[in-house]
Amino acid sequence: MSQLSFLDKLLDGVEVEWRTLGDVAKIQRGASPRPIASFITDDERGVPWIKIGDTSTGSKYVNSTAQKITKEGAKKSRVLKKGDLILSNSMSFGRPYILNIAGAIHDGWASISDFQSLLNSDYLYHYLSSHAVKSYWLGKINRGSVSNLNADLIKTLEIPIPCPNNPEKSLEIQAEIVRILDTFTELTTELTTELTTELNARKQQYNYYREQLLTFEEGEVEWKTLGEIAEYSKDRISFEMLDETNYVGVDCLLQNRAGKTLSKHAPNSGNSTKYDVGDILIGNIRPYLKKIWYADCSGGTNGDVLVVRPTDPQINSRYLYQVLADDKFFEYNMRYAKGAKMPRGNKPKILEYLVPIPSKEEQARIVTILDKFDALTNSITEGLPREIELRQKQYEYYRDLLLSFPKPSDEKAA
Repeated sequence: MSQLSFLDKLLDGVEVEWRTLGDVAKIQRGASPRPIASFITDDERGVPWIKIGDTSTGSKYVNSTAQKITKEGAKKSRVLKKGDLILSNSMSFGRPYILNIAGAIHDGWASISDFQSLLNSDYLYHYLSSHAVKSYWLGKINRGSVSNLNADLIKTLEIPIPCPNNPEKSLEIQAEIVRILDTFTELTTELTTELTTELNARKQQYNYYREQLLTFEEGEVEWKTLGEIAEYSKDRISFEMLDETNYVGVDCLLQNRAGKTLSKHAPNSGNSTKYDVGDILIGNIRPYLKKIWYADCSGGTNGDVLVVRPTDPQINSRYLYQVLADDKFFEYNMRYAKGAKMPRGNKPKILEYLVPIPSKEEQARIVTILDKFDALTNSITEGLPREIELRQKQYEYYRDLLLSFPKPSDEKAA
């Protein structure tokens, strides 16, 4: 099946006309009244004042604003109606949004309005989000003809309008394309919500069982300081033995006990602190981020990461990891941390942290239970972005397929 066969079936032989946005819509730059502060109001009678912070990358709509502008200020701005589109002038942001409210925009936005008789707002949104349009903007920028996504450039973009001589039929075709693409977006949102809910439930279970399993009655077990059963690694390792996979800087330790990622800054000279399999690496900057990793290989790190190495043969290293991954340890660590803006763990005080020492059999039982929850939580944590990425690629594939209308030049070439 050719790539255009589904689109051909949808069009059912109707003509597709390509027209510039400047021909079919009003393209304008927003306006910022001066001074801005004198026009901002919380009065219910004010006009919504649309800023970047009122948009979300997960939504195509602007539904509300944090601030409003007075009617006097709105006269010196650009007021749009519900259904109009806005587009950031900045290429770094540069994606469209549909207004679900009437509101005023500042000069960081460009507006697309007065097109409703020819174009469905959501159809236009999907087209402006396509790879073809992004390539068009970038091509203009890279050739140096413009420096940003301004109103004049937006006017030159060609938009495919199916069945232009029959507006009702045209809008029906556009609406069907929107329905299909919105379905993919809704599926992605539903999947994300479902997996996030499942992940949060697993985390709550994990925390509950960790709390239960690591709570002991007075006199039930022996307690020792961390310094009595472990030490900081004093070993060194040459940069020649390190790469992105086994060099662990604090930047590649993930928050909330999520392990680590590949390093982007492996050293190219000197020696680093060595860690071995079974050591516990703890991010020592901003302890509240709960960065901790149980080493499954040998490698190196720097002074911003603590390498805790068990020294007592009665201690199961994985059990010690579970104790140090507990919220109580990070709360203790923050209590004695030094510095305000970027607190750093107090290394001597960390070694004073009290660790409960049940029998080796009990340690093994605790590890077995908590590791199962750890595996379940991590599988969802790792699978969530993969599933979202897959759904997004599906949406992008069908979006580009459904919006790949032939141009007259293409038909002549064929």
